[in-house]
Amino acid sequence: MKEHPIIFSGESVRAILDGRKTQTRRVVKPQPTEMGYGAPLWSKGDHSIGGKIELAKWCPYGQPGDRLWVRETWTDEYGDLCYRADGEISAGKGDGPGWSAGWKSPFHMRREDSRITLEIVNVRVERLQEISEADTLAEGVYPPDNPKDWKANFGVFWNTINAKRAPWATNPWVWVLEFKRGPF
Repeated sequence: MKEHPIIFSGESVRAILDGRKTQTRRVVKPQPTEMGYGAPLWSKGDHSIGGKIELAKWCPYGQPGDRLWVRETWTDEYGDLCYRADGEISAGKGDGPGWSAGWKSPFHMRREDSRITLEIVNVRVERLQEISEADTLAEGVYPPDNPKDWKANFGVFWNTINAKRAPWATNPWVWVLEFKRGPF
């Protein structure tokens, strides 16, 4: 078993804590070239990897049984660890006008400060827009008011996080990580 860090937005952290989020999608880098009959081909070092099943074995986030420790926006300015996803913090301080908590980037979170550990239960590779309605719910996205809009609803969620590097419209290849939350 290996442990890998992974960053989640505040909204995603809340969904994990609520038990609504059991999947995440991350952009495959580099994106594959297409060859013969639309089969994807990836370059890994000095050799090529063909096919989604073979590529899943190369997932940089880990394999089933590995663990992910969640990095999120946090602070320790007031002596205790506080997490931005929790909203208000000690003594009524929060994100209100004139308040500066000194929030720290998730990139700077140490393993011992992480409060969430996830175990990977499945890894697969697919095009982003291949997501199913059930998978949008497993991503922690609330169902839309109009049930016919579930895919567009997920596309909006995706773009709030990934619009600059991999917008929904480009339909990138993604790692699909299914997980369960600890304690372990």
